[in-house]
Formats: sequence, C-alpha cells, structure tokens
Amino acid sequence: MEWFLRSNSTGARVLRTIAQGLLAVLVSALPEIIGLFKLDPVVQSAIVAGLMAILSPIMAELGKTVEAKAAKKRMAAQDPTAVS
Repeated sequence: MEWFLRSNSTGARVLRTIAQGLLAVLVSALPEIIGLFKLDPVVQSAIVAGLMAILSPIMAELGKTVEAKAAKKRMAAQDPTAVS
C-alpha cells in the first residue's frame, strides 16, 4: 500500500489512475446497479470526471500521511530514546 500511494514511478501512477477510474465508474453506476434509476450517459461521464478530480488530491494526502508515518518510524529506529 505504501508503494501504491507514495511511489512516483510510471507503474504506480498508472495503477492509481486505474483505481480512481474504476472507483468513479462504480460510484456513478451505483444507482443503476441497485436498481433505483438510470443516469444519462453524459451525466454519468461528468460524475466520473468529477469523482476522479476529487480522488486525486485525496490520494495525494493519503500518500503524505503514509510518508510522515514512515519518516517517524525511521527516526524512532535511529534514535531509540526518542519519545513517540
């Protein structure tokens, strides 16, 4: 999970984009899956694009949180007298 969120390699970026797209499509298709109603394809496309725009900064913040925790662990491993 740490590699998925923190890595800036091409593979990690592609996987994050795919995950965001799949999640956005699932959320936009949820009303139809549940059987409530069917959205117009144009509206559904707008929802997918909007969700991906929202998910991108959320994943960036998650990556920063994971990085901060990893840095804290590294510092604690280097200085065993440090209080956590």
